[in-house]
Amino acid sequence: MARYSFRLPDIGEGIAEAEIVAWHVKVGDRIEEDAQLADMMTDKATVEMESPVTGIVVELAGEVGDMVSIGSTLAVIETEGEGAVDAPPADTPVKEEIVAETPGAEEISVAEVAPAPTPAPAPVPAPEPAPVAAPAAHSRAVLASPAVRARAKDLGVDLGQVHAEGDRIRHSDLDAFLRYSGGQGYHAPGVSRARADEPVKVIGMRRKIAENMAASKRAIPHFTYVEEMDVTALEEMRADLNANRGGRPKLTMLPFLIVAICRTIPQFPMINARYDDEGGVVTRYGAVHLGMATQTDAGLMVPVIRDAQDKNVWQLASEISRLAEAARTGKAKVEELTGGTLTVTSLGPLGGIATTPVINRPEVAIIGPNKIVERPVFDGDDIRRAKLMNLSISCDHRVVDGWDAASYVQALKKLIETPVLLFAD
Repeated sequence: MARYSFRLPDIGEGIAEAEIVAWHVKVGDRIEEDAQLADMMTDKATVEMESPVTGIVVELAGEVGDMVSIGSTLAVIETEGEGAVDAPPADTPVKEEIVAETPGAEEISVAEVAPAPTPAPAPVPAPEPAPVAAPAAHSRAVLASPAVRARAKDLGVDLGQVHAEGDRIRHSDLDAFLRYSGGQGYHAPGVSRARADEPVKVIGMRRKIAENMAASKRAIPHFTYVEEMDVTALEEMRADLNANRGGRPKLTMLPFLIVAICRTIPQFPMINARYDDEGGVVTRYGAVHLGMATQTDAGLMVPVIRDAQDKNVWQLASEISRLAEAARTGKAKVEELTGGTLTVTSLGPLGGIATTPVINRPEVAIIGPNKIVERPVFDGDDIRRAKLMNLSISCDHRVVDGWDAASYVQALKKLIETPVLLFAD
């Protein structure tokens, strides 16, 4: 038997360490070559680590949430072959017990790893029968109809505590118990019950989100501007396009909003920018690499639509769908999660009246459309039904002035409320 020491490989340019977000084995498990060993998370993405050998896992580098440096031992696997990496010398005595370095890890004896022939067991005398424990003082046979039992269960009442006037417990006996017990030992229907406290370790994507959001709010003086937009005409156009889309993807509001964002950016280049705090440099980008905040099971991720200004609404719809699916399934590449210059965040039908989104640092702005509602509006002396949507924008006040943000949103409003302009040269 020999030991193979699997060291954490270089998994990205400039990455010095990675966080353990999931173990797929535990000490003592047998793992096959190319089987999944662990999930490691860097600042960029989650990377799956696979075992290069087949054998028994005898050591793991730490617990979920721990950081492991590049080049450090991630796991030690005991193999059957010779010449394994970091294997002990041939004359090294075999220890009777192998214990992982992780505190609290289970111990594995050599017998469990490589079982030796077991001698026949010696005869064992038959055990004496154990004394039967006396029943608890309150235990007794309970006679009650199914209806009474169901009611007691709903109320959380132990029928063993209810006194019966006759040979069985009836509804009147249950009523008397509820009346004179002071309400102890049962829950009335419709009353919420307290759940057990549940400590949840903040690790992986959730920890990255927490760190990034804290850094953003700590370093950036945010301000948020909200404007109401009439999207009645745009919704009619969207419905017409969807009715005649053929094999193309269904259009949501988002592709139209992205087109409007890209068409107005040249007039307001300070919105499509990144601010280097330490260098004191603001870079205004000519291309719009639009981040799209996406909710996943692991937390909020922001895949990036590259060169959004070069895409039409159908191409944007396809890219939105592709990137959202890649993010939710954990298949998004590093380059698809980095390099954004401006972010859009939408809660869809949950959008609310207004939002105050947190800027995706080092970007300087984030745009948040809210849900569409129907309300009556005045149109001259007439009243008509309109579809209205609030749009929020949060900006870095060190780089973007309030006047600039308001002017930019008014330019967006003009395009959104006159959607034919989205397709005009």
